[in-house]
Amino acid sequence: MQMQPILVPRRLYQAPPPPIARQVETDEIRLIGVTMHVSRDQEVFGEGEPADQVYKVVRGAVRGFRVLSDGRRQICDFYLPGDVFGIEPSDEHRITAEALTDTVLVVARRSALGDESDGAASRRLWALAMNELRRSQDHALTLGRRSASERVANFLVDMAERLGGGENLELPMSRQDIADYLGLTIETVSRTLTQLQVSGMIKMAGCRSIHLRKPRALTELCA
Repeated sequence: MQMQPILVPRRLYQAPPPPIARQVETDEIRLIGVTMHVSRDQEVFGEGEPADQVYKVVRGAVRGFRVLSDGRRQICDFYLPGDVFGIEPSDEHRITAEALTDTVLVVARRSALGDESDGAASRRLWALAMNELRRSQDHALTLGRRSASERVANFLVDMAERLGGGENLELPMSRQDIADYLGLTIETVSRTLTQLQVSGMIKMAGCRSIHLRKPRALTELCA
């Protein structure tokens, strides 16, 4: 189904509150930097801007997207608590990143992660890059080979795993965001969610609150 054109105006960047020095360590990579508070829909960085910093989501969520030449928006990925993003193979960002909700990030200089003398850090950085590549490949498969119901089911299963909430999902993104991520219209997303609810696979308690009643059936649908 052809996507409807979505005109996305450039948002003015608002300077975040003064950062607070802190250190965050995960199983994947250690970020030593400053905190950045980003309001809902505020831009973190823009496409084409220097990629001299990397970011980790502490609280909230971020969407990464590109605006096509005809004005349509294609969301490339969602970054959730614990995710590190902004790692680029070149010196410029290929996408724009915006906060989905009021979000707290840790910001670190890219140069601090590229210390060749630290073999362990380099391996963790490489693992992060490979994980993002894998997600990009999976997303390309979803857009190219799956039906609308398979796309939505796969999205719900993936979000359940990434958010760690089990069968109860509180999605930080809107249905329009989901549509722009899955390459569908918002009407198709809403209709597909209704069909999944009628079939007994999910139960919707609100626009963003979804209970996965039959997670195995959803997994089989998108397999």
